[in-house]
Amino acid sequence: MKIGMIGLGKMGANMAERLLKGGHEVVAYDLSADALKQAASKGAETATTLAELAGKLTAPRAAWVMVPAGKPTNETIDALADLFEAGDVIIDGGNSNFKEAEGIADRLQKKGVGFVDAGTSGGVWGLTEGYCLMVGGTKEAVAVVEPALLTLAPEGGYAHVGPVGAGHFVKMVHNGIEYGMMQAYAEGFEIMQRADEFNLDLHEIASIWRYGSVVRSWLLDLAERALRPDAGFADIAPVAVDSGEGRWTALEAINRGVPAPVIANALFTRFASQDKDSFQLKMVAALRNQFGGHAVTLESGAQGMETETPTP
Repeated sequence: MKIGMIGLGKMGANMAERLLKGGHEVVAYDLSADALKQAASKGAETATTLAELAGKLTAPRAAWVMVPAGKPTNETIDALADLFEAGDVIIDGGNSNFKEAEGIADRLQKKGVGFVDAGTSGGVWGLTEGYCLMVGGTKEAVAVVEPALLTLAPEGGYAHVGPVGAGHFVKMVHNGIEYGMMQAYAEGFEIMQRADEFNLDLHEIASIWRYGSVVRSWLLDLAERALRPDAGFADIAPVAVDSGEGRWTALEAINRGVPAPVIANALFTRFASQDKDSFQLKMVAALRNQFGGHAVTLESGAQGMETETPTP
């Protein structure tokens, strides 16, 4: 299929490339001329305006919005709505609040334009490993874009989870769980880090736990990478940003009367990360950098630490 990709950041650019490798045609749009040039080098058509992008797509047109959540996403969707026609579909693949999805869908439906909210997980590794996709929307709208969804996801990694809003709701909870899992690893590693009498090699322990252990996971694989002697872990400041989804998950737990102490405590620990020198939060910051390319704050005086380019 032919699809527009709006936003060529660390996620959008890789998603466009994966779609191209899967045999799809991609029309790419970004405010950055360099990002457009890079997309063109991978085989994408490019557009310098949303109107140009809409004009290069074929009916039923589909465009994937992969820009920061909130105002940038909402303004982009509204601009596309003015350019799209009945039967076309707009996908929001960012970390938007699920509560906004129904209002967006209602606005688009007045023109007959479909809306799909696609919770997207995979970070900077999605290009090679695929993206887990949790999708909300009508059956008709999802069907239009399903060929692209199947290409972006690894086998078994895509589901139409419910109506509009369900995709972002499930992704929100996914990220809340992620907060808790990272925090548990971080706490455990700090306990070992403080056991001076054993002089434990934390990198070695992270490495062996990946084989046969009941706590093995992809996050543990990333912990092993973050703790490698040459990975620059010592230079990372203990600052872990609260990007929204964990907070929303905790609020939903409160609103629905669900006890969620692990997620809530992980969230509150991030709130405190600016106030103390915490090994745990160094660990969380390093893991976020490993799986998603999220920037880390460096200790004062440390040399710049580049985000490592993922390799298969």
